Parts: sequence; C-alpha cells; structure tokens
Amino acid sequence: MFAVGLTGGIGSGKSTVADFFAAYGVPIVDTDFIAHRITAPNGVAMPLIAKEFGADFVAADGSLDRARMRALVFSDNTARARLEAITHPLIRAETERERNAATGPYLIVVVPLLVESGTWKARVDRVLAVDCSVDTQIARVMRRNAFSREQALAIIDKQATREARLAAADDVIVNEDAGLDELPVQVERLHRQYLSLAGGPSA
Repeated sequence: MFAVGLTGGIGSGKSTVADFFAAYGVPIVDTDFIAHRITAPNGVAMPLIAKEFGADFVAADGSLDRARMRALVFSDNTARARLEAITHPLIRAETERERNAATGPYLIVVVPLLVESGTWKARVDRVLAVDCSVDTQIARVMRRNAFSREQALAIIDKQATREARLAAADDVIVNEDAGLDELPVQVERLHRQYLSLAGGPSA
C-alpha cells in the first residue's frame, strides 16, 4: 500500500494533521501510540525495561515511569541507546503488523523521529513534514505538558532541526497558530494528491 511518513517536531501538530487525514478514511499507524502501548501496564517492553534499568523505572501500575526515564535519557546518551535497543525493534514489529493489516486508499505512518532514524525514509513512498516555528513549538509544549521553557527547549534540541526535516520532506504542511483555518485546506489538497499517487480515485 502507498505509504506516507508523517513527521514533525514536538508541538508541531502531527496528531491534529493525522486526525484530518483519518477523517477521509485514511488508516493511521502512529509509532508514538505504539511506543506508549508497549510501555503501558503489562506492555510487552516492560519486563525488558525492568531487567535493564531496574524496578525504579517501573511505576506503581506497572507502566514505564516516563518522568524518571526522560530525565535519565536526556542526560545520558548511553542510557538512551539502551532504551532504544529494547523499544525500537518492538515498535518496528508492531508497526509492520499494523501496516500489513491496514485497508484504505493509502496509509499514513506517523513517525516523530523519522529524520533521526535514518531508515524510515526508505520505508515510505513519501515524507510529509508538519512545520511551525520553534517559538510556536515551545509555546505549545509549555501549554500542553506544563513544561518550563527550558524543558521544552531541551526536547527540541534533541530532535532533528527544522531545516533537516524540511530538507527530508517531499511535502510540507504549515501549522502556525495564526493559520489554523488553513490546515483542513492543506490536508485536503494533499489527500487528493496522495489518492492520485496511490492510483485511487481523485476525490
């Protein structure tokens, strides 16, 4: 099935854009949702994480203690690599399972770290980046997550630059707060384009 990789930095609005595509009947495979699912209570990754990092990183309900793990991996690249060695193969396997099960005109795969991974670009037919200014990202992350400006910037700094995402993209949706009314129009235009590229009906 024709597949579009949807990416963007934290706070860019990837989920909002994916929801607009879903309203057209396009199946969505979201690697972030999968990552949360495998680290939820009884998630398949949790026994491996507990073994690698210890019980301190498991919350009372059996899920990943995200705040503790976030603090560790942002200060220790080795720890980040250890975590990714556990989660990435599981996420990839579940992503492929969902892709193979999907039915629809074409497929959207939401991959926040598409550019950073180095492998995802070859696994989709087209890359769509949701773009906004860094200031907009910071404001949204602070509002949504109740993070400080410094915390938001720390996450943004760990991700690919805005310029790198735009360079990797075949298509771009601009999602600034001032232009929210234009978002459905941009999605509709690309939906028609993807239908054509996928060999489906033009409307």
